[in-house]
Amino acid sequence: RVDRRQRQMCIRDRLVTASYSSAQNSISEKYYDVSQKLIAESLKDSTVFDRLSELVDRFPARISGSENLEKAIDWIVLEMKKDGFDAVYTQPVMVPKWVRGNEYCEITSPVSKRIPMVGLGGSIATPKKGITSEVIVFKTIAELKENIGKVKGKIVLINQEFESYGKTVAIRSQSAVEAAKGGAKAALIRSVASFSMQTPHTGTMRYDDAVEKIPTAAISTEDAAWIDRTIQRGGKVTLKLYMEARFEKESLSRNIVAELKGSEKPDEIVVMGGHIDSWDVGQGAMDDAGGCVVSWEALRLLKKLNIKPKRTIRAVFWTNEENGLRGGQAYGDSAKAASENHVAAIESDAGVFRAKGFGFGGKEENMPVLKEIAKLLASIDADGMTMGGGGADIGPLMREGVPGFG
Repeated sequence: RVDRRQRQMCIRDRLVTASYSSAQNSISEKYYDVSQKLIAESLKDSTVFDRLSELVDRFPARISGSENLEKAIDWIVLEMKKDGFDAVYTQPVMVPKWVRGNEYCEITSPVSKRIPMVGLGGSIATPKKGITSEVIVFKTIAELKENIGKVKGKIVLINQEFESYGKTVAIRSQSAVEAAKGGAKAALIRSVASFSMQTPHTGTMRYDDAVEKIPTAAISTEDAAWIDRTIQRGGKVTLKLYMEARFEKESLSRNIVAELKGSEKPDEIVVMGGHIDSWDVGQGAMDDAGGCVVSWEALRLLKKLNIKPKRTIRAVFWTNEENGLRGGQAYGDSAKAASENHVAAIESDAGVFRAKGFGFGGKEENMPVLKEIAKLLASIDADGMTMGGGGADIGPLMREGVPGFG
């Protein structure tokens, strides 16, 4: 009986292997021509870059609650309708409105000069006369916690060198809370950036309602290093920080949805996109208008070449990713309420550089088939497929079990 069972298992395994091998061959053979047609068309001209350029030149600084964000959404909807998609519509989303106001930072001792700074998104304002105090520097949040008794009445600076965005960005969200626990007047961070030319970066921060709220901002890597060196040599640095940041009444924004209906399985949905909002101190081209327009272009090329997808494909531009995630949550809630069947979700929000491939946030058992599909992108060296991927806006879908890609 044992021998017979073993033979049966061997036969079954050979059949599964043969079936899987056949499936792999059918994927690479069946879709090779159409994939290369799409790739060739995408490389013909600069249509997508021109569209990105016009979007961010006309509507920069698309922070939630701003007129620029809503004007950008209006313009995109009109342009998408010209492309002739099967459907173009918006989803209403209530979003927070944080206003930066005027702000500045200046060294008052041992020299006198203003330095570049940007308040972190969500920060409160300083008192009307600003905050002037001595600076105390720590390399990490852990070092701040170990010396919490030394920070009372001072401005805390976290001068943590950049390792990677994922590892270093925690200082942005934690600095104000941890510094306030020791009675600090304000918190500054070294800009979370690998390179700087006196260009500090903003980004969202958080408060803890159980801890007093203090103003928080980023300064350039150069100035953070200068302050640290000066203090290490035994000097004393004092700063004046002035910020008018505030929250105003929530306002109405929108997600943008464009879709091509599936020819065979229209109820199965593949969603791809990025977030259309940006911070208020730049054009928001890389973060994340680029992620939006590449998704838009993918849909446009399918339409232009009359390639009919079997499943419905949606390009979605989510609103309020930067300081609230309201757009992604609203889309997820809508999909759940309508019992929509999303079979895959793809988000581009890691910068649009030369394409390298995809990160997959799903079951590892699916990787062999995904790697086989990725071979279709080998001609442009974009056939990478690794575990670990997704995005903030597709998070609600992924938590419901939808496979996610970044």
